[in-house]
Amino acid sequence: MIPEKTDVAIIGGGPVGLYLAGKLLQNGISCVVLEKKTEIDIHSKSLGIHPVSMELFDKAGIAHYFLGEGLKIKRGIAFWNRDKIGELSFSNCPEPHQYILAIPQWKTESILQQWVTHSIGASFIRGADVQSIRQNDKEISITGTFQNSPFEISSTYAVACDGKNSFVRKSLDIPFDGGPYPDYYIMGDFDDNTDFGSDAAVYLHKDGLIESFPLPNGHRRWVVKTDELYESPILELLQELIQNRIGHSLGNSENYMTSSFGVQQYLARTFHSGRVLIAGDAAHVVSPIGGQGMNLGWLGAEICAEQVTNALQNPKLSERFFRAYSADNKKIAKHTARRAELNMHLGRKRTSTALYRFGVKMMLKPPFSRLMANLFTMRGLGKWPF
Repeated sequence: MIPEKTDVAIIGGGPVGLYLAGKLLQNGISCVVLEKKTEIDIHSKSLGIHPVSMELFDKAGIAHYFLGEGLKIKRGIAFWNRDKIGELSFSNCPEPHQYILAIPQWKTESILQQWVTHSIGASFIRGADVQSIRQNDKEISITGTFQNSPFEISSTYAVACDGKNSFVRKSLDIPFDGGPYPDYYIMGDFDDNTDFGSDAAVYLHKDGLIESFPLPNGHRRWVVKTDELYESPILELLQELIQNRIGHSLGNSENYMTSSFGVQQYLARTFHSGRVLIAGDAAHVVSPIGGQGMNLGWLGAEICAEQVTNALQNPKLSERFFRAYSADNKKIAKHTARRAELNMHLGRKRTSTALYRFGVKMMLKPPFSRLMANLFTMRGLGKWPF
């Protein structure tokens, strides 16, 4: 049953909405999560949890659940075409999480869902289709349908975590500035038939980037840059491009998923309107190259939980708290977008010159290697000028 009233209504129960709900529940705040999908999408999607997120999970007391299911990537190996040019180790990054944790998104969502549903005061509703949201000086009214019946819930505040095509953001008339990049990729998950083990590999190839990341259970993801978007990705094409560019065959390796994607960047002009806030992809979209988008959403949700808690404790200052949330999160999102652009830029054809090769080799050596390791693991967001 959907309760009639709650402190905070969260529209969207993906990784960001679930984490936000868990944090609010730990603060003693009642919340309802309204998720349109009836079940978790069993697709690996985002797979990298960065150290900054693991530190958030430490504080929330849930890091051990992720460590029990994930695989630690402690090193990346860089190639120029087929030639190895260096390595990037995360061992010099701040302790204790000197790695990127590889774990499929569906498993991440399962862990967060169990955390939320086992918390006191939780109400997580799957199959709830939100159709309107209205607010006045005192409360918010949300209406929709659940199991073919209408519902209405009132809340003090609401947070939209309903993705880049956010219904709530559009309802609030918040502009979403940005657009697509001229970059396209295909990817697939396979049984791992390499000798890389738990290492990642990045090939800066003259015909386009190839990335290779280990996954739990002996699987590995391959990401290949293409010249156009393939609406229906073909397994044979992915295998052919990898074979032609780096000489590695996936012909006898079982495939579990293939997909294609373009790259976009968007940023909302504000992250709140009145009593309603937006978070995650509803507020910002960055390139997935580098695996920072979901982690950016969690960083924002942490700030959001703090400021919503402040607003419930001191309602007269709610506008000040929400402006601070918007300003702080926008700053972090802009820094993240610039780092994601660097990752894409290095994988484009026009960077396959001797000058770029020299620059990359220098970045892989001390003292620059430590800086690059921190950049790739999302350290210093909102503080460093980059």
